[in-house]
Amino acid sequence: MMGRRGLWVVVLIGLGSMVSGAEATEEVVWRLWPGEPPDEKQKVGPERYLEGKPGQSEIKRLTDVGTPTVTIYPPPPEKHTGCAVLVAPGGGYNILAIEHEGTQVCAWLNSLGITAALLKYRVPKRPGQTPENLAMIQDAQRAMALLRSRAAELRIDPQRIGMIGFSAGGNLTAWTCLADKRFYPPQDEHDRASSRPDFALLIYPAWLVDAQGQLKPEFRPDKSSPPMFFVHSSDDPISSESSVALYLALKKHGVPAEVHVYASGGHGYGMRKVPHPCASWPQRAAEWLHSRGYLTPATPTKK
Repeated sequence: MMGRRGLWVVVLIGLGSMVSGAEATEEVVWRLWPGEPPDEKQKVGPERYLEGKPGQSEIKRLTDVGTPTVTIYPPPPEKHTGCAVLVAPGGGYNILAIEHEGTQVCAWLNSLGITAALLKYRVPKRPGQTPENLAMIQDAQRAMALLRSRAAELRIDPQRIGMIGFSAGGNLTAWTCLADKRFYPPQDEHDRASSRPDFALLIYPAWLVDAQGQLKPEFRPDKSSPPMFFVHSSDDPISSESSVALYLALKKHGVPAEVHVYASGGHGYGMRKVPHPCASWPQRAAEWLHSRGYLTPATPTKK
């Protein structure tokens, strides 16, 4: 469906629609799967927002996601860098913190000239799956493959597509970067493209280490792993050892990585302006992205 109101407004419901080149300046929505998502044993939904419990922060908590999507937010044309980032909100794999770790992150990325792609992955966890976050890994891998296979439509460089994740979304980002296989059978021609990010930002990632503080066996980087940027706080109840352990493992293999561990800030701040130095993480992340060349405009190339 396409209409003209000074700007093109494009809504993508299936996989066959096309983005309208340089004139696409508002978000578009893609369903991830051409049919039912893989390995679904029962229907989940309809989607709903959960009321906060007493003492909880006032944040949007989306749950019962049965139809995963990715929403594309193009940057202003004059800032367009050709770089794209898939955004994975946190929420313990039970809900999605869809605003301060989702849409607000997309707005920040757009301000840097980056095409943002908000991943609405399936939650909560599906019982009986192995690994227990299988549905989420499948959705993230499929989203990465779609972004890369349709890079020309989005005017992005298929070799500069990264991923940012928060908490459980950081865990999911680590899975997507380090998995040694695709966790679903190929669906169509889009799955010919790589499902691995070219770089990643992990913001207070969860559950990367075991009880002894050792990196879990599913997170074993090698020299081909993508560059990564980490943010954590020392007083985070989800231990900062996750970020430090993966950073050290990357460093051992000569993979470019940067880690910021702040004295305070707790967990789950996302884009909120908390009264702690950790609130400056978007500036540090932007500096890292610039230093890696991701904010320099480049002509998209076919992959």
